[in-house]
Amino acid sequence: MGELVFEIEPAKAADAERLAALRIEAMRPSLEAAGRFDPARARARFLGTFEPDETYVLSAEGQLAGFYVLRAREDHLYLDHLYLAPEHQGRGAGRKIVGLVQQQARRLGVPVRLMALNVSDANRFYQSCGFDVVGQDELDTRYVWSPETSAD
Repeated sequence: MGELVFEIEPAKAADAERLAALRIEAMRPSLEAAGRFDPARARARFLGTFEPDETYVLSAEGQLAGFYVLRAREDHLYLDHLYLAPEHQGRGAGRKIVGLVQQQARRLGVPVRLMALNVSDANRFYQSCGFDVVGQDELDTRYVWSPETSAD
């Protein structure tokens, strides 16, 4: 499959359930590897913090392809979620989204922070996008990308 061509639109409150379902589908392999797959818990955690104003939906050919949540904080941007439907992973969309977030952070002069499950393939992906590990616990690895230290 070639590069994914997609559109980005702001989320609506009505998108909550379908985004929660996509998150569960996309996270399932990592959560199973961590021994923590619980669809009801994953759904509740997402819905409990869902803010349409901070959420962006990716669509490809009229279908939900993924979404991301970018939360503006006083001193950084927090990329809280970035999920692609499994059939759209590995087609460049994630890297494009991260690039857009990095451009926004560069304009604002702030870093981007995020977390990934320790057992997730996302760790390799974020490191390849220039993120540095700044902490880790038994479940998650915390990352930061700073415009001052980026080579771009």
